[in-house]
Amino acid sequence: MSNAGRSPSSSYSSSPSGLQDAQAPSQLLHWKFSQVLGELPLPAGSGRHDNGTLQDDGDTISAIEFDGRGEHLAAGDHAGRVILFRRTDESHEQPPPSRAELERTDYAAAAAPPAYSYMAEFQSHEQEFEVLHSLEIAEKVKKLRWCAQPNSSSLCMLATNDRTVKLWKVSEHRSRKGNGQPRRRRSNPASPSEIALLGEGGSGATNGYYYEWASKKARSYLSPDSAEHSEKAGEVGEGYTAKCRRVFARAHEFNINSISDNCDGETFVSADDLRINLWHLEVTGQCFNIVDMKPADMEDLVITSAEFHPLSCSLLAYGSSRGFVRLVDLRRSALCDGNVRIFKNRENSMQPRTLFTEIISCISDVKFTGDGKYLLSRDYMNLKLWDLRMESSPVATYKVHEFLRPKLSELYNNDYIFDRFNCCTSKNGDYFATGSYRFLLLQHINLI
Repeated sequence: MSNAGRSPSSSYSSSPSGLQDAQAPSQLLHWKFSQVLGELPLPAGSGRHDNGTLQDDGDTISAIEFDGRGEHLAAGDHAGRVILFRRTDESHEQPPPSRAELERTDYAAAAAPPAYSYMAEFQSHEQEFEVLHSLEIAEKVKKLRWCAQPNSSSLCMLATNDRTVKLWKVSEHRSRKGNGQPRRRRSNPASPSEIALLGEGGSGATNGYYYEWASKKARSYLSPDSAEHSEKAGEVGEGYTAKCRRVFARAHEFNINSISDNCDGETFVSADDLRINLWHLEVTGQCFNIVDMKPADMEDLVITSAEFHPLSCSLLAYGSSRGFVRLVDLRRSALCDGNVRIFKNRENSMQPRTLFTEIISCISDVKFTGDGKYLLSRDYMNLKLWDLRMESSPVATYKVHEFLRPKLSELYNNDYIFDRFNCCTSKNGDYFATGSYRFLLLQHINLI
């Protein structure tokens, strides 16, 4: 992670209202090592673990996401697995100290770093083959998003690979008491009114996938051995079970680049290069295409990221390869081809364009601050903070890769100029973070 902190440094353009000016060095963030989750990376030149087994590329993390309260952490890997961790330290149950108290004590009274432990692991996606386009779809988990928690003992999240989004529910599994055999379900069939109410009379989704309730009636007549097998099939950790509640598939012709859940707790969007689809969490057979871009040349304009507003369920922002961010209102029309705001730095349009100008201006990620007043956008060179009320220029620009500008030709020859970096903001909006390169990598390709 690179240093994009609360207070702009010497590389910022202006300071946003509501954010304080540059702070004293003693009040800046101090990054310290906290914890390792999983296996440590192998030393350079080593191809084996200590036990002699080859390192599996499927263990490489491809997506990571904290829930809203920071109590759970989810990580997805190239093998299609999702690994969950839960916070185990006792300090998170106590209210955090106020900002005034931290500044008065020079941050010495800050709580100990959080500690997480393994919770569960499940296989989210499998490798698939799309017959229509003769395309192999990898099982790699690209994005993870936590959904609203249904109850205190269950967690819900969205996970996606290149083409399919799945809704998972992870629940605490309570062991049954008795003679060790699972309890038999009642054998009398459900009444027609119950079937109609639960929708169990149909086949589930029209896209070929079935809801969880589609097999409930069949399970009612299973033998004890079969029932035991069906109950244990979903166990993903000690005391936890995972169930795939919904599968949202066959709606994208291009690879999905982002998903975002809505603050209404009922809908979410999935975006690819040309389309943004609006889904309901309870409906898999139908989605609404709210943004449909059909440029003459896909190299000119594609969608790169989409994000819902944290407080207003009708506002959606999405970035493009042309370097601007559009803010649309779902209430204005069914197809959001117009925009409420378009955030683009007008000053940059007056500068001379080069071969690399369009490449480095491509928006790779957009995020709202927690209060919904500001918007973060990340391109290859900069992290920009926008005020939703002012679209002509960002209120702050953090020049993350300005030192690489003289080396753009070398980055282009090595394809590093096409790398994408994400960004995030703290819950209170005081701190931002984004990614960068390792020092050893830049040294290896003679960029520093």
